[in-house]
Amino acid sequence: MNDFMNQAMLTALYQQSSPVNRIVLLGASNLTLSLRLVIQQIQHHCGGPSEVLAAAGHGRSYGESSQVLIRELPGIIACDLWSQLEAGKARPTYAFLTDIGNDVLYGFPPHQILQWITWCVEQLQEQSAYIVMTNLPIVSIESLPEWRYQLFRNLFYPSCQLSRNEAVERVKVIHQGLIELAARKQLILCEQQPEWMSMDGIHYVYWKRRASYQHICAHFNPSRNHADLAVTDQLFSQKWQQRPRFAYQKRFGKEKRCPQPSGLLADKTMVFLY
Repeated sequence: MNDFMNQAMLTALYQQSSPVNRIVLLGASNLTLSLRLVIQQIQHHCGGPSEVLAAAGHGRSYGESSQVLIRELPGIIACDLWSQLEAGKARPTYAFLTDIGNDVLYGFPPHQILQWITWCVEQLQEQSAYIVMTNLPIVSIESLPEWRYQLFRNLFYPSCQLSRNEAVERVKVIHQGLIELAARKQLILCEQQPEWMSMDGIHYVYWKRRASYQHICAHFNPSRNHADLAVTDQLFSQKWQQRPRFAYQKRFGKEKRCPQPSGLLADKTMVFLY
């Protein structure tokens, strides 16, 4: 089936769909690698099928455009997810914010990063979203030896000039700032356990991803009783019927666009990827 027919099918399905809730996902590499898993873990507690609005991507910045190899994406606060969220029908909304640390190594100061996260939280709260957010994995970051920090900084963030100590100090400020933000905005903040993390201190160990997200997503409070949830164990084995593609990106500097929704799961959950 060609791309045009795929998109026509998705558009028709979306017009006929009746999602029981909306899931908003904001993040970068960890979210990208586990997008389907995260959706299913949230649905386990909140029900499905869902309308999913996701802003993710390796190396994603919350506030500015970011480039990884040949692909460039806009900052999360500048993407079209927010206009889709505002225009959508009223329905129970659950939001998950994660992967906040990239912007530290892009050189942005803590106060700026915290402003971006605060803006996202406020937009979500305008939609009465129930919000769960992960804090920076402070323990695993602090435990990184100098040689390993230099290795991963040069590999993943070659333009970064921050020393290990400078990066750790900025992470500490943001870590505390997120604690204060969570208290002020009355949202759930989940601390990440060091045993989940790989050698770089920020990405999950592959075989620990399921346990990690089971723990994190358990913080979502369903609005109805477990007996009423239209979710079974079969949900956890469902596959992509069609993998989502970015609504907007640049490749080799050339703009590429894809109508949304562009992703489909077996239970007719539709995914918009920004």
